[in-house]
Amino acid sequence: MSERYEGKPLLRLLELYVLDAIGSLDAKDEALLQQMAPKLSQTYGVEGSWKEIIQSVMELPDNMQSLISDMWHRNKEIAKQNSTDLQAEHFAMMFVDQNLS
Repeated sequence: MSERYEGKPLLRLLELYVLDAIGSLDAKDEALLQQMAPKLSQTYGVEGSWKEIIQSVMELPDNMQSLISDMWHRNKEIAKQNSTDLQAEHFAMMFVDQNLS
C-alpha cells in the first residue's frame, strides 16, 4: 500500500479527510492530524485546522464533507442491496481516486 502514496504527499491526507467526513477517522489519526496542522499551515501558507487547510489547498467547497457523507450513505445502501459490505477505507480510496486526484 505504501507504493500508492509514493510521490503523492496529499493522497493519504485526502483519504483521511474523507474518512473524517464519513465518521470513520480513528482517534489516533485525528490526534496526529491535529499535531500536523502547524506544519501543514507552514507548508501551504494557509491558517486553520488540518481540514480547513486541506479544503483550501484543494479548493473544496465549504460543504464538501457533507457531500462526501451523503455519497457514503448512498453507496453503503447500494452495497447493502447487493449483499456487499462497503468498507470505509475502501470508499475513501475510491472517492479520492475518482474525485480528488
